[in-house]
Amino acid sequence: MHGVVVVTGVMASGKSTVAQALAERLPRAAHVRGDVFRRMIVSGREEYVPGSAPGSEAETQLRLRRSLSAATADAYAAAGFTAVVQDVLLGGDLTAYLALVRTRPLYAVVLVPAPEVVAAREAVRPKTGYGAWTVARLDAALRTETPRTGLWLDTSELTVTETVDAILAGAERARVA
Repeated sequence: MHGVVVVTGVMASGKSTVAQALAERLPRAAHVRGDVFRRMIVSGREEYVPGSAPGSEAETQLRLRRSLSAATADAYAAAGFTAVVQDVLLGGDLTAYLALVRTRPLYAVVLVPAPEVVAAREAVRPKTGYGAWTVARLDAALRTETPRTGLWLDTSELTVTETVDAILAGAERARVA
């Protein structure tokens, strides 16, 4: 794999771990963490939460975060690295994000563990992703509103190594452009 690989799923689906492991398996790769761009805002940050109004400051900052991560992925790819991006991109946000990335080839990998697996992972993580969001709400958005583009993997029973193996084996199905 080369170009840009976008790894998405709900919070606690394993995106960070899988993206890091995938990048480590590739000969020249960078891990672009979407949340880093949110955390760079030191003052005036508005968190995007359920019910955030269209055109709100929270939505504007979310779009900025995604624009910056896509541009960063493109810059790494232009320098000869495979950029492995990870972020929560559900519903039409996945299509919109993929449109921001200019690099080809472009791959999309959607991690889809069962909601009870996500809840169990969230319960033992040192960081908490859920608060205003619920596992059920994000899982429903993933399964019912997200276009079936790229490689979708039920990782409920897969180890990180098995998930990376499945991504590498399914590269052609993951390719979206």
